[in-house]
Amino acid sequence: MRILVVGAGAIGGYFGGRLLEAGRDVTFLVRPRRAAQLAKTGLVITSRFGNVSLPAPPTVMADALREQFGLILLSCKSYDLESAADSFGPAVGANTAILPLLNGMQHMDYLAERFGKSHLLGGQCQISTTLDAEGRVLHLNDLHFVSFGEPDGAMSQRARAVAAAFAGAGFESKLSNAILREMWEKWVLIAAVAGITCLMRATVGDIVAAGEVNLSTALLNECTAIAAAHDFAPGAPFLERARTMISTRGSTFAASMLRDIERGTPIEADHIIGDLLRRGGGSSHDHPVLRIAYGHLKAYEARRTRENMVSQAA
Repeated sequence: MRILVVGAGAIGGYFGGRLLEAGRDVTFLVRPRRAAQLAKTGLVITSRFGNVSLPAPPTVMADALREQFGLILLSCKSYDLESAADSFGPAVGANTAILPLLNGMQHMDYLAERFGKSHLLGGQCQISTTLDAEGRVLHLNDLHFVSFGEPDGAMSQRARAVAAAFAGAGFESKLSNAILREMWEKWVLIAAVAGITCLMRATVGDIVAAGEVNLSTALLNECTAIAAAHDFAPGAPFLERARTMISTRGSTFAASMLRDIERGTPIEADHIIGDLLRRGGGSSHDHPVLRIAYGHLKAYEARRTRENMVSQAA
């Protein structure tokens, strides 16, 4: 199976690098700056599961992409989704499977409309990675897991082919017959944790210390209710883990979205929080904590836009 990894950033670089190290046929679709960096330093991963150094990994830029691939692995941020789709579009053939690892569900609607539902697999990953100043992929936690599958739960031939390609590639993977439920569960958790840690500008432990776990729980309950209304009610084991995560005393955990705000970089407010709120429907009085969290994020985006305009005009 020929695999096109869209981008060689923190997530794409990690999973794509592991696949390449395992001998899979992998090409990275990258921008000129990242292509030059990889040509100079190679793709480097540092991880407790073993470091990887891949000199001159195969890369292609969008203007040179002519061939079609069996699998397109997509892990961009939601605000880059349209430009990413523009770049990998020529690689989509009649039998191409697109496996996105984005959070939320809005990207599934977009990709299905643009390329057709028949090309689309569902997927989600559990990992914490970042790029350092030299472009090395730093693996920050003990998780490196991908689950994927057909949206309708079928154990198709192409899904099994992806499972075979991922097997033994240096990370954990699972072919799921309930991938949409897993995606909704992750969405609920990310929306709750991102919403509350960004709203409070604090870690989980700080919120617990302030005596405001009730706000975290209220937000989790609102997100859970929306998922249930769409027939994807999270299971009891998930909810137990989620409640523990948001109520652990002394926890230093905070959503990556909070780190993005602290750095003054773009955030996925509409994709993670706004779209969940939209799917919740109801009146302006429904989902009150979620609405406040979303308003907070949109105010950050408005301020960031204003400050960028002032800076550019100076």
